[in-house]
Amino acid sequence: MQETRRGRPPLSTEQRDRQRLEISRHAVRLFRAQGLAATSGAQIAEAAGVSERTVWRWFRAKESCVEPLLRSAVAAFDEVLRTWPPDRDLLDHLRGEYRLGGDGEVAGGEVEDVLAVVRMTAREPALRAVWLLVQEQAEPLLTEVFARRLGVPADSVEARTKAAVVNAALRIATDDLAAAAAEIGAPAAAEAHGERLSEILRIAAGPF
Repeated sequence: MQETRRGRPPLSTEQRDRQRLEISRHAVRLFRAQGLAATSGAQIAEAAGVSERTVWRWFRAKESCVEPLLRSAVAAFDEVLRTWPPDRDLLDHLRGEYRLGGDGEVAGGEVEDVLAVVRMTAREPALRAVWLLVQEQAEPLLTEVFARRLGVPADSVEARTKAAVVNAALRIATDDLAAAAAEIGAPAAAEAHGERLSEILRIAAGPF
């Protein structure tokens, strides 16, 4: 006789990702309101409506809680690269199509949360490490896109270098956007983000 399975069924990958993102949203808002040091895992769990055990199941440290929100923002850039037409210049494509957060999970006020976290990374090394990790993990996809575009192997120096340059440009542009948002507000700063990214890429394309 088959044994009846007890307990909750395991979460699907989509359910897990949604739960992690929801915890991330609440953690970021607590970090914004009271600072990283003053926020505990128990507070994050209470705000997200989950057990503290669940928080530590998905995140190795409270600083890591910002990762899903940051990753969702980076995913918008990845999606724009995937839809880069063969007959269009990259700078023109980014200027016309790229918006931080895109039209997906991260939008509206959450862009402000993302930018607030990026600003916090300037003074919180642990958060900076997470931001840099998110950027680094995005690089293989960039390499794949440029390899296809150039007709070269994904492990070629040319594809990897172009991917690294674009990745660094995105990080610099987002850091600048976060700083500007503190002065003029997220909507106005985000409006100029695509142009700023294009400007940085034009500089990077010249002599090093």
